[in-house]
Amino acid sequence: MPAALALSASDVAYLALAVFLVAVGLGLAYAFVRLGGTLGRLTSFIADVQEELVPVVSKVGGTVDRVNGQLEKVDVITDSAVGAADSVDTAVRAVSLAIARPVQKVSGFAAGVTYGAAELKTSRDWRSALEVARATAARREQELAEELREAGAEGA
Repeated sequence: MPAALALSASDVAYLALAVFLVAVGLGLAYAFVRLGGTLGRLTSFIADVQEELVPVVSKVGGTVDRVNGQLEKVDVITDSAVGAADSVDTAVRAVSLAIARPVQKVSGFAAGVTYGAAELKTSRDWRSALEVARATAARREQELAEELREAGAEGA
């Protein structure tokens, strides 16, 4: 019987390979069982998140709809404000144009009378005084028109 107990090198190698494969199989089985448990917990977690997230997304959608409605109202308000500002601007420009020309004429007349009177006093010539008054009135009207243009350009 001693011959039956004798193992050759190839038999030892096959035995070692068999033990190794059994150990690898057991290790893989343990890893797959653990992986299965982890996947089960992950599936449960995803289902819970989905159940809780769907109502939140629905509420967010409703909130976004309400915010959009309010933004549309604000848009209408700003459009109204712009329209009102344009109307006020038009009214102010109309009043300014209606007042500016008479003010220019009165200012020119006053300057012409002042300079004309001074010329009449110094030269005692009506014609010369009248020419100085007309030139001064025209110059003052032109100066005032330029001042109003500059003020309008600065305000715009």
